[in-house]
Amino acid sequence: MIFATIGTQAPFDRFIRTLDEIAVNLDEEIIAQTHNGIYEAQHLKTVGFLPPDVFNEYFKKARLIVAHAGMGTIISALTQNKPIIVMPRLASLGEHRNDHQMATAMRLDELGYIHVAYDKKQLEDLLLNKDIKPLKQIGESASQSLIDSLTEYINSK
Repeated sequence: MIFATIGTQAPFDRFIRTLDEIAVNLDEEIIAQTHNGIYEAQHLKTVGFLPPDVFNEYFKKARLIVAHAGMGTIISALTQNKPIIVMPRLASLGEHRNDHQMATAMRLDELGYIHVAYDKKQLEDLLLNKDIKPLKQIGESASQSLIDSLTEYINSK
């Protein structure tokens, strides 16, 4: 199962429409958490607001996470060692107030942490890859070297 999420702040119809168009070519269930969008998907199951326990259950069961470039979703995927594909919202299309999601996606893509789809073709190619794997995993807490470095800095002040 593929779990797609757009977060809870605003609709992301371009993403849901794109995912719906690609779903025709997939032989796997896609469940998409949506939020007040206008577009009605025909080829994937959509759900509205999910309580945290239900959201977490979908997340755990999913083979793959597909999402907007929200840090909460990205961090959850990285800590749970789930492959994640992100498609950033674009301010130029009125999907967000600025392009911080594009900046996040580009930087994490550059560092090799996540799979990023900047357009429909890239998203389709990634979704059709049945062997997609997580690129990196992170721990639930900061590394000891970071903690030591911060402690040293604080103590020097």
